[in-house]
Amino acid sequence: MPWTLPPRPSRRSLLTGAAGAAGAALLAGCTGGGGPSGDGTGIPLERRMREGAVRDSARLLERYDATVAVHPALAERLAPLRAAVAAHSAALAFPAPDAGGRTPAARSASPSPSPSASASASAAAATASAPPAASREAVPPKPAEALSSLADAERSLSEARTIALAGAPGELARLLASVAACGAVHAYLLTSTPGAAS
Repeated sequence: MPWTLPPRPSRRSLLTGAAGAAGAALLAGCTGGGGPSGDGTGIPLERRMREGAVRDSARLLERYDATVAVHPALAERLAPLRAAVAAHSAALAFPAPDAGGRTPAARSASPSPSPSASASASAAAATASAPPAASREAVPPKPAEALSSLADAERSLSEARTIALAGAPGELARLLASVAACGAVHAYLLTSTPGAAS
């Protein structure tokens, strides 16, 4: 018996198979197989990253407060840098739904609340995010050493945020990049001589 080629599949059967494979891939993408959280906690990656970044900023704010408490003469020099770190913490905070359960996107689509309601909400948020009293033991006794220690903290946090960029979602990655760059500038400003020409 002579050998013959097996029959080729028809174009219709190939298209049907491709459609079936695409459908299976879509259905597999819709299952709860770990999802974006990746570690099985059920907390989305972006939320975990934001909460960690806010904690890091709160620790840095504590260091600024402790440094000013030990060296009050540095308060004027450190005030703008501390304010920037506080603004970073607020920007990194995960946007929570309001009392009506609306997300930030829904809030931006609806009319804004009255100025007095906005002011009271801002005051409540500022009170809730105030850092706890910092330990004075960690601050070096000399002002120059205290500034150097604060610069080291800024630098190491900036480097950690730069490394975190690789795993961050798009918008958060851009925000982390901006905050990391600002931290690097803070480290430079803390170790430079004020008023010196460069």
